[in-house]
Amino acid sequence: MTAKHKIINDPVYDGFMTIDDPVILEVIEHPYFQRLRRIKQLGMADLVYPGAVHTRFSHCLGALNLMCRTLNILKSKGVEITDEECRGAKLAILLHDIGHAPGSHVLEHTFVKDTHEVVTEAFMEHLNRQTNGELDLAIAIFKNKYHKHFLHQLVSSQLDMDRLDYLGRDSYFTGVREGIVGTDRIISMLNVHDDELVVDEKGIYSVEKFIISRRLMYWQVYMHKTVVAADLMLQIFFQRAIDMGKSFSTKTNIEYFLNSRIPITGSHMKEHQHICNEFARLDDSDLYFCMKENHNSDWVLSWFSKRLLQRNLVAVRFSDKPFPAEDIEALRQRVPQDVLHLDPTIKYEGWKDWMTNYFVGTGELHNRSYDFNDQEIKVLYKDGRCVPISEASDQLDRHFLEKQVTKYYLYYPKELDL
Repeated sequence: MTAKHKIINDPVYDGFMTIDDPVILEVIEHPYFQRLRRIKQLGMADLVYPGAVHTRFSHCLGALNLMCRTLNILKSKGVEITDEECRGAKLAILLHDIGHAPGSHVLEHTFVKDTHEVVTEAFMEHLNRQTNGELDLAIAIFKNKYHKHFLHQLVSSQLDMDRLDYLGRDSYFTGVREGIVGTDRIISMLNVHDDELVVDEKGIYSVEKFIISRRLMYWQVYMHKTVVAADLMLQIFFQRAIDMGKSFSTKTNIEYFLNSRIPITGSHMKEHQHICNEFARLDDSDLYFCMKENHNSDWVLSWFSKRLLQRNLVAVRFSDKPFPAEDIEALRQRVPQDVLHLDPTIKYEGWKDWMTNYFVGTGELHNRSYDFNDQEIKVLYKDGRCVPISEASDQLDRHFLEKQVTKYYLYYPKELDL
């Protein structure tokens, strides 16, 4: 039988969190959710920041903690929220990341051809059946189909519990101080106006700091050059596995998804619980086992797996404009003659032109801390005016908020720099 309550200590918030709702406790104890203990929040970022080994599990509990505190604050300000709605919002934020694949965002579409949000919906539907409909309201809030829109905004918006937790948590475990935001202050300033989540005017400076911190964290952590290199190598490793088709084999459940007769989608997962069960068996340990298992197999797999496991990563160059085609071609021409000598422990079986595509490539990174296509963060003044942050802030004008920074990258074996 599930315990009546649990007390969880979270170092990020320097305190204890008490969970006493039997349905929430039942969901936390479910194997679908426990799997998140084995998926790192930041994928391969621990190759740059050794402390960044925190998990999706701890992040979801942290977001739940913030949701509990926020709901209490909103109710203290006279916002009408029933106990049932509180439970629904808590379950929605608790489960918001349950559909993440191993490797976090890096392998988002590798195993299932949908976003993790769609996979999350599939998991929630199956959990709802197993709990006799206890997640009906949570699913409606998650999908923005409940009549109180502000509850969905607490789960998914430009100032939601997800973002507030991951910025502070990622900053704590990477040691990158620029990500520290005034979470307590922001939460205490949240309010509801005309069914929209807003910020009381006294919280405007904390929100400005939040937006700036998010932009800085993207460049310093999420899009750090070495993190990008590791992420690319992990993607290429599994792209090679997909390209090999049936000739790729592994003792992990990864093979179930890579060698599926048809591409598996979120719809398949919603219709068939056994596919959800198979997906729930995947975690980060499968990625590492798969790389270790293919340490001496297909030589492309071997090249990338050995280097990832030894943190011997590809070179990545950033530029403010696309790389000249002649520079890319020059590197591509060098690969066939030079790559054969880069690792004498690997047995090569002859070079084919298409193999170069695994070793040299380009791409783009985009960083926009604010999205005008999404619902704007709004500031509520004492006189009743409700103004978008782009108009209320004297630091974050529309030009700053709209600005999207694009960086182009080029990757290749780092020995080609010699």
